[in-house]
Amino acid sequence: FFPLSNCSYYFDLTDNGSVWCWGYNICILNILRLLFMKILDYYMDGQLGINGEDFHGEKHSDGDYSIVPCLLNKFLDLHPPVSSSTSTIPEAENESSLKITVVKAGGMMSLCIDNLGALWVWGHCPVENKEGGVSLISNFTPTPVWDFHGHIVVQVACGKEHVVALVTAGESYKGVDDLVCYTWGNNSHGQLGLGDKENRSRPEVVKTFDLESPWVIYEVTCGAFHTALLTHRKRSSDTLESTCWTFGLGDNGQLGHGTTQSKFLPEPVKELPQNVHLVSVDCGLFHTCVVSIDGYVWSWGMEKGLGLCPDDNNGGTHSGDALSPLLISCNPYQTKFPKPIQVACGAAHTVLVAQEGYKLWSWGRGRSGVLGNGKTTDSYTPTIVLWPPLIQDFEQEKSHSSGEHDKKESERVTETNDKLSSALNKVKLLQTKLSVMERYANVLHGFIFGEPFDEQVIPSSLQNSGEFDISWEWENILEAADNTKLSKLEMVYQNMLAAVKDKLMKRKIKEIVNECLSSSHAENEHI
Repeated sequence: FFPLSNCSYYFDLTDNGSVWCWGYNICILNILRLLFMKILDYYMDGQLGINGEDFHGEKHSDGDYSIVPCLLNKFLDLHPPVSSSTSTIPEAENESSLKITVVKAGGMMSLCIDNLGALWVWGHCPVENKEGGVSLISNFTPTPVWDFHGHIVVQVACGKEHVVALVTAGESYKGVDDLVCYTWGNNSHGQLGLGDKENRSRPEVVKTFDLESPWVIYEVTCGAFHTALLTHRKRSSDTLESTCWTFGLGDNGQLGHGTTQSKFLPEPVKELPQNVHLVSVDCGLFHTCVVSIDGYVWSWGMEKGLGLCPDDNNGGTHSGDALSPLLISCNPYQTKFPKPIQVACGAAHTVLVAQEGYKLWSWGRGRSGVLGNGKTTDSYTPTIVLWPPLIQDFEQEKSHSSGEHDKKESERVTETNDKLSSALNKVKLLQTKLSVMERYANVLHGFIFGEPFDEQVIPSSLQNSGEFDISWEWENILEAADNTKLSKLEMVYQNMLAAVKDKLMKRKIKEIVNECLSSSHAENEHI
């Protein structure tokens, strides 16, 4: 399964190279048409590569979206584009050898690379119109990019409506030194890196990284309207030193150049350390993140590089865009992540694979449980992903060992498994209670201090000893607060005091009224 970023639909590759997809298959324009102008024809984008008639089985799609994976039957009828490098392969072997090896999903289109190096595209695809300009046309059938006929596509990435590909200069792949960078599609913010804002219907070489360039690109990725890539020098020393380049939309600092200006040509992110080897880069909608082989992670862009949408309720230290790279620490006591492998960005959250693939960290927007840490709240610092579930691991181990151990060993495993299940149920119950307490703490802390609760604000005395002197800690909070924060606290408590006084006054008035009514009723009875 390949990680997909900033998209609302998904693709999966099976062992035999077939492609399955599910999710959203229509642009926002269709929603408006369905609501207000149902008599108009549907404007399908086709990024799933299906319509309502293209798959078999139960009805789980109406053409606009699919809630379950469905096989892209179109690929079953397709054949590899015949090129000089494949013309000598027998026809039967040539057809049967067509398998998908790489798949990517962008905002409005989908792409894949087959085992022969051909690039296929479907969805909202850029084409040249009759006026000589560029239009985006919906294409439901995977179509090869014929501009790369006779070459091998090694890597590809796509944003909302633009594509970046690394392609061999000749007919065979000789290593990264032989790759050329091509871009095409929407270029409204300079995200193609060609020095202008003109859209392109066909791939063009990014001259900054042509064959004469001293730089070698080894990874590319796209945000919604910006592009990032990693390079090293062609004739590098024994120690690989990487450079991260970005271009395109810079409104939220997602380029990392210290400004909010957009860039039409690739520029290096100069505030990253120079003597590091970067192993992975990825982009969210409006943020970018890189990780070094030593375990250091940097992020920049919207809302301190977290990718979160600005929110008046999220004030404090986590508000404001990061225009330059910020170092993301593994935890307050450890800066580096252990043995990182890859970083992947969603629209507004980030996931890091580290410890040689055995651990995952996530941070950013937590809505719908996307962080995988058992919570639905946003996380401003990395948290451990609860993976894999221990009970599943243990069941797999038990299944594997059932034929290799005797009955006594099997009974011991079963007993241990039962204990583990009971312990996990208790953990889940505690997690539920903890989630309720955290929500209460968030509401209370936000009401008092005007910003979301963060573990870093927990007093050191409570963290270290478990004891909490509220008078002493309150004095420390007041001492550390600036005038703005003190004024805000004063306003909060004035409002609270006013509300208490108002409530007491209403109760006294009610008591007086009740006494008067009771006295009047007693007098009437006496008369």
